[in-house]
This record gives sequence, structure tokens and C-alpha cells, in this order.
Amino acid sequence: MAEKAKQAEVEATEATEVNSTDAPVVSEAQANPEKFLKEFNWHNYQEGIDEVEDSQLKEFEKLVAENFVDTLDDEVVEGEVIHMTDRDAIIDINAKSEGVISLNEFRYNPNLKVGDKVEVLIDVREDATGQLVLSHRKARVIKAWDRVNAAHESGEIVNGFVKCRTKGGMIVDVFGIEAFLPGSQIDVKPIRDYDQYVNKTMEFKVVKINHEFKNVVVSHKALIEADIEEQKKEIIGQLEKGQVLEGVVKNITSYGVFIDLGGVDGLVHITDLSWSRINHPNEIVELDQKLNVVILDFDENKSRIQLGLKQLSKHPWDALGEDVKIGDKVKGKVVVIADYGAFIEVADGVEGLIHVSEMSWSTHLRSAQDFVSVGDEVDAVILTLDREERKMSLGIKQLTPDPWTDITKKYPVGSKHTGIVRNFTNFGVFVELEEGIDGLIYISDLSWTKKIKHPSEFCNVGDKLDVVVLELDVEGRKLSLGHKQTTENPWDKYETEFAVGTVHKAELTEIVDKGATIDFNEDIVAFVPSRHLEKEDGKKLKKGEEAEFKIIEFNKEFKRVVASHTAIFREEEAANVKAAASNAAAEVKPTLGDANDALQALKDKMEGK
Repeated sequence: MAEKAKQAEVEATEATEVNSTDAPVVSEAQANPEKFLKEFNWHNYQEGIDEVEDSQLKEFEKLVAENFVDTLDDEVVEGEVIHMTDRDAIIDINAKSEGVISLNEFRYNPNLKVGDKVEVLIDVREDATGQLVLSHRKARVIKAWDRVNAAHESGEIVNGFVKCRTKGGMIVDVFGIEAFLPGSQIDVKPIRDYDQYVNKTMEFKVVKINHEFKNVVVSHKALIEADIEEQKKEIIGQLEKGQVLEGVVKNITSYGVFIDLGGVDGLVHITDLSWSRINHPNEIVELDQKLNVVILDFDENKSRIQLGLKQLSKHPWDALGEDVKIGDKVKGKVVVIADYGAFIEVADGVEGLIHVSEMSWSTHLRSAQDFVSVGDEVDAVILTLDREERKMSLGIKQLTPDPWTDITKKYPVGSKHTGIVRNFTNFGVFVELEEGIDGLIYISDLSWTKKIKHPSEFCNVGDKLDVVVLELDVEGRKLSLGHKQTTENPWDKYETEFAVGTVHKAELTEIVDKGATIDFNEDIVAFVPSRHLEKEDGKKLKKGEEAEFKIIEFNKEFKRVVASHTAIFREEEAANVKAAASNAAAEVKPTLGDANDALQALKDKMEGK
């Protein structure tokens, strides 16, 4: 240290000598060597740093303050884009080095260019490589809430980057804050494809802020509603019935189509889409399709506008050829089926009705579904044609000969045939002999022997029955048939077999009111009155007891048979008494008194005394 002091003193002396030769200037070291040595900056001298005047230091500090920022961590400063690469932006913030920020942080601003001013956050003043680390995204977040609040209050239009879809809408980056864009606020028309907006930068208006939960709601629809409202007022003011406008299909429902007329919506009902019958509007139009429509009607406020599409074309009935007339054969497609008939489209928008009665020559009416189905191509004959009322009736059965034209030859009275049971009534059965030829079998003509209360007891629908034509009414188109007439009447032989007075042995089948019944065979069921059930010993017959019975009544017409057990032994007793009286008269010629006594005795015996 002492050596350095001596050296410094020598140097100071030499400097004085040099200065003395150059100019008569006396330095501080010459004037007061002790003070100079005492205040000499040995550190700067040892490090080789020259001493700088205070004025120069102050000037330097002034320049630094004017041209360089105090690069403190977590501080937001403004920088300038001085260079851009494919991936990064070089930002100058007047620090000793520039910072680099990825372009991903500027996705909301695809128009970023050199010279733009941007806010950045100083993350790290100097990393391991000596690089200044900046962040634009963090800077935006710090400033975002102030900007969002200001935009909400002022109604300022802000740019936002649509990041992704979410339930009910989209997530939008606004000033670095994730804001919610409801699906209903994207556009004035319904959005069907949300993905088309992802990764796009759009203009928005801040419509709602929840400071408690830090939620922001933005709207793109609000920006265009004002313009649309003005446009809507202008359109509504010019609306007139019969006016033709161009519109875009906005929505399709089962009952019609909503058309956007440029901010004003109108409805084309399904019946006004086409002259032809359609099942759904999407058969005619599709979403976003441009088309011309005519204004049919609107309310006083013109808020509900009824539009028409088919009215722009000529009515199909007006285009129907004049050569079409009654009796012509036409071809068409079944478009609608009802119980009473089917509607056939014979030309676009021209329909005719085939009543179910004109589908078959049969008088037994059925449902139209039994003959045709929707979509069937059918041939028909025009029966009636009214061009003014735009109505047409058709027939199918007229394409085949009327089966009743030669009915007397095919089905003469007394002829036998086989038919199919079609349906029942309380009084009989309808049997179809062929298509268009139905006959009725009355319930009394079903069986010779069975007592039938309802035809369902005898047969089923679809059964085949043998029949005989009993009566034929050509004008009334009626056939009277019989089934029992196809076999011999068993009561003809029963009339002899069960004649009055004949005796038959049988078992008492059933006790009924006022008597009992006996089944002589599967056809003959005889009735026995109560007083004719008495046996010879005075007791009455019981169910299941076998005995002899005498037929006391037989009626073939009403199929009535009455029998008696009591009559058998009563007649025997009467015969025995008569025989005894005859013998007594032959042996002794009676007197008048004897005769009276004999008659009295016979009377007493007959009466059981």
C-alpha cells in the first residue's frame, strides 16, 4: 500500500511537471498533495477505471432516465414491435435488450405489424441466457378488467378471439379474459354450425359483467341488431299484399317455413308451399335457400306476415287440359287414405277422390285400406269433374265389368254355390260368392234343427259355406241364400218316426221350469210337462232316470215335440176297465140299477177311490 502511495505521489509529481511544461495550470494535487492523496479513489485506480466528473455522471443518468425503463419484475410497460418472425414478435421496451413474445399471444390481433405499440409485462429482467423475458398475455389480463369495465360503460366495440365451443355458446378471448358468448347472441338468425366460428376474430359488445364471479358476457348479435332494426322498419313500412320479395329460409317446422326478408320474418304455411300435397316442408325447401315469396296477409302492426310460395305459379287446375272429360281413364298416385276413400293425384296439384263404394262392385262396404295403400299407382275412371269447384271423383270398379249384368245366368234361383262368410248381423250372415256379389242367409235358414240365437254360434268370419240361391232381386242387387237347403230336412223322416202315439224309451235329460226335457237324438229334444212325469206309483221321474215316453204332440213347422210318461199306464188302466165292463155285460144282463152300480164303481176306480 505504501508502495502504491509513493507511486501515486511520483505520478502526481510527474503530472505536475508535464502540466507545467504545457501550461501554467496548478492542479489540486500540486496545490494540496496531502488532501489529494487522502481523498484518492484507490479502488477505481486498482480496477483501471478512470474517474468521471460529477457533471458527466449526471448527464449520463439523465440520458438513461430518458431512454431506458426501469426494468422491474411484474411491471406492465409499453413496447414497440420492431421485428416479426413466423413464430415470434421482437419487442423494444427501451431496455438494454429487446424481448421476444410468441405470436400465439397475439391471436386476437391477426393484423399485428412492425411499429405497433403493445403492452407487455416484464416477467424476468434477465434469464440464464441474458434474455429479457416479456409477456403480452399477462399484461392484457392485468389491464383487461379496466378495459372490460370501460367498454361495458361506454358501449365500445371490442375485438375478441373465439377459442372454442362450450355448452350453450362459445368461449371468447377479450383482452385476455375468457368471456362467454351465448349461442343466441352470435347472430340474429339461428346458428346450426358453431364450429365455423372457432379460431376466428370477431367484433363484440360487452353486455354483462358479474364482478363477484368475474364473469363477462359478450354479444355479436347486438352489433347488427341496430342496423337490422332500421332495415326492418324500412321494410315493414313498404309491405303490401301481393308484393313479391326475396328471402332466405331461416327455419323449417312441421307446419311451415320461416323466411327472413332482411330482418323481418314471415311464415309460409305448409299448405301455401306447393299446389301438390306434401307431408313435410323439407320436401320443397332447405335451410339457407334463397327464394321469392309473395305477401298474402299481415296484421295491423305487420309483426305477423303470412307468405306464399305456390301462389307464384299457375294453379294446376287451370293448366288441366280441356280434353280431360268424364269417362276418361287416368293414372295417379295415392296420396291420402281415409276410411271413406282415397285421394289420388292425377297431375301435380290435381287430386280426385275415389270413394270406398267406387272401389269394388261389392255392396258390402269395407275400409279404403283394404284396397289401396299410400304411394300406390292406380288406374281409375273419371266419374265427375267440376273445374270451377276444382273437384273430381274417380272410380276403380268401373274398369271391370259389373258382375250383376249376367247375374241370372250365373246364379239362378235354386242353384248351389260356395261362398265366404264376410260379416254377421243379428238377423243373418253375409256371404260373398265373388267380388261384388254378396248374399244374405237369414238366421232361420242356417240349420234345419238347431235353434240359433246369433250367427256367430254357427260359423266364423272367413268360413266357407255351401249355399242355395233362394231369391234374386236384380234391380235391388239383392240375393237371398240358404244353407240348410243344401241338405235334406231331417224333420220329414222325424214326422213319421216320432208320430203322435209312438212310444220311445229314453233318459230324462234335464229338469226345467214346468217340466223336463228328453234328448231322443241330436235333433229331437222333447218337452215333458210336470203332470206327465208322474209314475204309476204316484211318484215323479227324476233327472237321469230311464223310462218310456209317448209322443202326444209333434209340430214339424215349429220343431215342437211333447211327450208323456203318465199317458202310458193311464191308457192301460182305462183299457182294462173297458174290457172288464164288456165281459160283465156279456155274462149277466144287467138291470138299470146294476148298470148304475157298475158305472159308479168304475168311476171310483178311475178317481183312485
